[in-house]
Amino acid sequence: MEAQQNTEAEAEEDFEPLTATYERLRHSEDPEELHEFAVRELPDRGDQAAFSRATALLEAVAGNVHTPVEDRIHLAETMPFPNVLVKLSQDQDASVRKAVAANTDCKNWLVGRLTKDSELEVSSTALRNPKTSWKMRLEGAQNEALDADTLDFLGQLGVELESGAPQVLSTMVRRAVALNPSTSEATLKRLAEDTIPAVAKAARSRLNADEQ
Repeated sequence: MEAQQNTEAEAEEDFEPLTATYERLRHSEDPEELHEFAVRELPDRGDQAAFSRATALLEAVAGNVHTPVEDRIHLAETMPFPNVLVKLSQDQDASVRKAVAANTDCKNWLVGRLTKDSELEVSSTALRNPKTSWKMRLEGAQNEALDADTLDFLGQLGVELESGAPQVLSTMVRRAVALNPSTSEATLKRLAEDTIPAVAKAARSRLNADEQ
C-alpha cells in the first residue's frame, strides 16, 4: 500500500510543472519531504528531461535551511553539479561549506571562493583541494591567519606532494610559506633543506631571525 502511494505521489509530481515543484521545495518546511528528495536516486542521464528536472530540484533542496544538515552535507560531498554546489557553498552551517570545499568535483572558481571563507576550517579545506588554483594557494601561503598544518601542506607542494606540479608556481608557494610568520619551526627546518635556493634561503632567514 505504501509503495503504491509513493508511486502515485511520484506520478503526481511528474505532472506538476518544474517551476511549481521548485518553488514548493524551496519554501518547504517539511524536513521529511526534503530528505526524500535529497537522497533520491537520480534518473539515468539518458533520460535528459528527467535528469535535468531532478538536478534542478536538488538545487532547491540544497538551498533550503529546513533540509536536514546531514542531507546538505551528503549533497555537498557527492554532487558534481555547479548549481547545487553553489547553493551549498553559501550555507549558514560551516560543516556544509567545508564539505563543498573538499569536493573534488567543484569548479576551481568555487573552491577559490571558499579559500576566502570566514571560517578557518572551510578555507583550510579549500586550500587542500587539488582543484584550487595556484593563485589561491599562493594567497593562502601568504595569509598569516592560516593554521600551521595547512601551511605545512602548502609547503610540501611540488616536493612531497604533487611532485609533477609546475616548478615556478610551486616554488613561489613554498617560498611564501617560508616567509609566513605563522609557519611552524618544523616546517621551516624542512624548507631550509629545499632544493630551490630561494626557498631554502627564505626559510633559513626566518629560522635565524627566530633564534636572535
